[in-house]
Amino acid sequence: MDYFSEDMTLALRLGLPKGSLQQSTFRLFERAGYAISVSSRSYYPTVDDPDIEPVLMRPQEIPRYVAAGAMDAGLTGLDWIRETEADVVEVCDLVYSKATSRPARWVLAVAEDSQIQSPKDLQGKRISTEVVNLTRRYLEKHGVEAEVEFSWGATEVKVPELADAIVELTETGSSLRANKLRVLDTVLETCTKLIANQRAWEDPEKRAKVETIALLLQGALMGEANVGLKMNAPRASLDAVLGLLPALRRPTISALTDENWVAVETVLKEREARDLIPALRKAGAEGIVEYPLNKVIP
Repeated sequence: MDYFSEDMTLALRLGLPKGSLQQSTFRLFERAGYAISVSSRSYYPTVDDPDIEPVLMRPQEIPRYVAAGAMDAGLTGLDWIRETEADVVEVCDLVYSKATSRPARWVLAVAEDSQIQSPKDLQGKRISTEVVNLTRRYLEKHGVEAEVEFSWGATEVKVPELADAIVELTETGSSLRANKLRVLDTVLETCTKLIANQRAWEDPEKRAKVETIALLLQGALMGEANVGLKMNAPRASLDAVLGLLPALRRPTISALTDENWVAVETVLKEREARDLIPALRKAGAEGIVEYPLNKVIP
C-alpha cells in the first residue's frame, strides 16, 4: 500500500521506537535540542518543533511503514530493516541502546551442555527466534536446513525442551549466561538507524529536515562520549603537553596575560581523561578543568 497522496504535508512524519528504547530515544532527542513528551497511554508525542510529527511504534514495524510512506522517516534497528527487507534510505547509524553504547548482537545460542558445536550441527534441528528471515538466510549461507519457528518472547527458556537452539538479541550477554546458554556465532550486529522513505528523501525540504535531525542526533551521541579539557601550560612545557593530547582536529592554544603561559583546550574521549590528567599535570599543565559536552559537531 502506498500511503502518499499527491499533496504531501510539509511536516515530517517521524516514527520513534516504543518500548525498551523509548526513554533512551527521548533522552537522545533532548540532548540534540528537541523536547519530546508523551502521556502514558498516547502514541503521539509532542515536540517543540512544528515541522516534526512524531508517532510511537514498535521498532519492528517502523521499516515497512516508512517504506510504504505512512511515515517519512523513523528510528529503528538495522536488524528490523534486514528482517523486513524494507526498501528505505539508511541515513545514519545511531549507536545507543537501553543498556550500553555498544552495538547489540543477534547470536546463535545453545544450552551449555549441548552437543551442538557449530552451525553445521543444526541440520534438521529446531531453532526459535523473533527474526525468522534473518535466521533462515543465515542457515542458507551455511548450507543448513533446519526448522525455524517464530518466538513471541522468553526465547531463552525454550532451550533445550522446546528448541535445540535460539537466535536472540543480546547487549551484554548476562541474560544468556543466567539461562545457561552458550553462544555459537553472531548472526548480525545491529544498532539503531535513522531511515527515510525513498520519496520523502527526494523532497528537498523533507530531506533537509531529516539531515538536520541526523546531524544533531549524531552530535549529541558524540557529545555524550566526549569531554572538554582545558588547562594552562608554561610555554616551555607546551610541546610536552601537546604531545599527550588527542583531538578532533588540533588543540586550541590562546595567549595569557603572562607571556610565559598559554591556555590549551581540546576535546577527547571521556574514558581517556582519567589517565591523561595526571600525565598532563606531570608534564607541567596547571588549572586543568574537565567539563561535559552537550553536542559535538565534527
